[in-house]
Amino acid sequence: MAIKDEVTDKYSLRGRVYNKIRGDILEGRYKNNDELRELTIGEELGVSRTPVREAFRQLELEGLIRIVPNKGAYVTGITAKDVKDIYMIRSKLEGLAARWAVAHITEEQMSEMEENIYLTEFHASKGHMDQIAILDNRFHEILYEACGSKLLEHQLREYHEYVQRVRSKTLSENKRSLASTGEHKLIMEAIKSGDENQAEKMANKHIENAYKNIVKSGLEESYPDN
Repeated sequence: MAIKDEVTDKYSLRGRVYNKIRGDILEGRYKNNDELRELTIGEELGVSRTPVREAFRQLELEGLIRIVPNKGAYVTGITAKDVKDIYMIRSKLEGLAARWAVAHITEEQMSEMEENIYLTEFHASKGHMDQIAILDNRFHEILYEACGSKLLEHQLREYHEYVQRVRSKTLSENKRSLASTGEHKLIMEAIKSGDENQAEKMANKHIENAYKNIVKSGLEESYPDN
């Protein structure tokens, strides 16, 4: 997957169109091989064909669509293999983020991470699954922010977004959400104690466990094979 063009500002017209189409693809509103029509999407979004065409070019670079000359644009989306690849890559990168966070995390970030764990445990005890999903996302955001590398943070956010649909489904399961919270706590404790190796190991393991749960639950089958 290519890193998004930094010029694609989410607040620009092109950026808003790009993010809307991209979000629809990643959330499964468009299926694999669906044709994307410039005119139709432009009318739906109330824009001309130009920002739609520009968004298509960026989405093609990202590997989410393919443009066939003289025919049109077609969704390629995220495949089951992509999901596996993303989780394996995320495992290594989140481990690196946790390792670097030991040296760079601020007192404010550590306090927020601790509060995040406390709140997640509270909502888990009450069965508030929607709140758990929100807090889970925020835990990873804190970790990314604390790693001290804008490049690593950017890439991790990208991969996080790619699999948001399947992550939301796994976190709706109480058993996995409880396990995930426990794993977050181990990552936080390792960072707080200054143990780089343990922080990296626990973050690696956390993402590996998340993917194992996806396979066990059969959720990867919701993505096309190729």
